[in-house]
Parts: sequence; structure tokens; C-alpha cells
Amino acid sequence: MNQPFSPPAKPVSRSEPKTNLFQLLHKHRRGIILALGLVVLEHVAWIVEPAVFGNVIDALLDRAGDPTIPLLSTVIPLSVWIVVFAVNSGTGVIRRVVEPKIYLTMFTNLATEIAAVTQQKKYRVSKTAALAQLSEQYVTFFQYRVPEIVEQVIEISGAVIALAAYDWRISLACSTIVLPLLLINEVYNRRVVLLQKQVHDTFETTYDVFATQQPEEVRTYYTKASIIKQRIAKWGAFNFGVMRMILLLIFLVVLYIAIDLDNITTGNIYSIVAYIWTFVTSSEYLPDLMESWSSLKDISRRLKTATVPVVRTEA
Repeated sequence: MNQPFSPPAKPVSRSEPKTNLFQLLHKHRRGIILALGLVVLEHVAWIVEPAVFGNVIDALLDRAGDPTIPLLSTVIPLSVWIVVFAVNSGTGVIRRVVEPKIYLTMFTNLATEIAAVTQQKKYRVSKTAALAQLSEQYVTFFQYRVPEIVEQVIEISGAVIALAAYDWRISLACSTIVLPLLLINEVYNRRVVLLQKQVHDTFETTYDVFATQQPEEVRTYYTKASIIKQRIAKWGAFNFGVMRMILLLIFLVVLYIAIDLDNITTGNIYSIVAYIWTFVTSSEYLPDLMESWSSLKDISRRLKTATVPVVRTEA
């Protein structure tokens, strides 16, 4: 006699943590938003400061040249600068107090999740430990690198906008860095992403290498790791050198334009030089951020694989 048809059972997930990377970030979103909000406030105040301080210099020089000018004309720009400086410094202090608590909690939760899920997936202890350490790099990226990316975006864009207020040609000259930056980033990603994967593959075998208790195995392991890291460093050096050459050309063009400006004051000169220097120093830091981003993409892929819940089908 035929058995009655019964539909296949739906997959039933085990009673295990369901957290993945996106959920982890979502869970800590308020803390991350707070930390990044403080970064934005701190660096907006910082990028405004050169223009404000330039006004202070002009006000002081004007009154020094003409004592009949009211003292209030000096006090007001000086007070504005002090307020901007206080906002920049105050938010910097608060951020450095708040950030560690947010990201240390985030790392604790992620490491616990990895330990729970990898135990059920029967991962080797060495792989579990390596993933936990890589997760620290993941959290470190959000604690340090993401704020740095926000800082560089604010500083570079803010400098370009501020320079446009003095002369649009200066802003246009600085904006030309975008195209070579995109080309460098494309070449860099193609080369370094594969190298970062090799670094992390090697890192996952650290425990096993030491478990052999063979000094030559350890030497071979670290020699291999150092060769890969040296290749990454060479690409970073290449990017840095190319960026510096491009920035030198931009700096010379901007300097020529600045000298040609009419009715330029001492305060304007200070502000323009400060913004140019901000633009140069922030732009040359981009290769380091690209390397960190390449590393994060590979770590994120590994952690996402490790924290996907195991699903079984019940008969």
C-alpha cells in the first residue's frame, strides 16, 4: 500500500547564535554612530580652524597698524577661534573616552560568536584561535581605520572647498588628484588583495606550526610570511611615491596661483598654506588606508563564513 505523500521537512537550524557580521554592526550601530559623529564634529571644527585663525591674524595686524580700530574687532574673531578650538579639542577628548568601550564590547561579542559557531562546525582549535585574532583586526579597522577614512574625506574635501573660497583655480588643481587616485587604487587592489589572502592563510596555521615544536618549521613559517608582507610593503611604497610626485605637481601649481592672487592678506596666506598642507598630508595617507581596506575585505569574508549558522535537515 502506498504511503501518503508528505512534503519534505523544512531545514531546522540548531539552537546556536545567529549573529553574523552585519548583525553585529547593526547591534552596535548606536555606539558606532556616536563615535563617528564625534569624529565628524571634531574634524569639521578642525578644518574650519585655519580660516578662522587667518581672520584673527588679519584683525591683530590691522589693529597694530591702526590703534584707532576698536578692540572689539579683535576680540570677536579671537573668541570665535577659541570656540572652534574648544569644540575640536573637547570632542577629541570625549571620543577617546567613549570609543574603547564601544569597540572592546564589539570585539568580545564577535570573539564569543566565533568560538560558539566554530565549535559546532568542528573547526580546528588553531583555526578558531586565528579567526578570533583576525576578528580583532576587523574591530580595530572600525575603531581606527573607519574614523581615519572619515577624517581624510573631511580634510581633503574641506580643504578643496575652503581653497575654492580664495580662488576656484586652486580648488580645481587639487581636484585633479581624483583620477590618478582611482587608477592607483584599481591597480593596487588587483595586486594586494591576493597578497592579503596569502597573509591570512598563513596566519591561520600559526598554532599548528608551533605545535610541531620544530624551530626550522617556525623559521620557514615566518620567512614565508615576511616575504609576502614585503611584497605588500613594496606596493605600498610604490603608491606612496606616485602620490607624492602627483602632490608635488599640484602643490607647485597651487603655489603659483596663490602668489598671483590680488588683494591677498597675511591671514589669507596663512589659511591657504594651511589648507594646502592639509590637502597634501591627508592625500598621501590614502595608500595606507587602501592597504587596510584590502585586508579588511579578506578578513570580512573569512569571518562571514565562520559565523554563518550551521543548518541541518531533519528527516
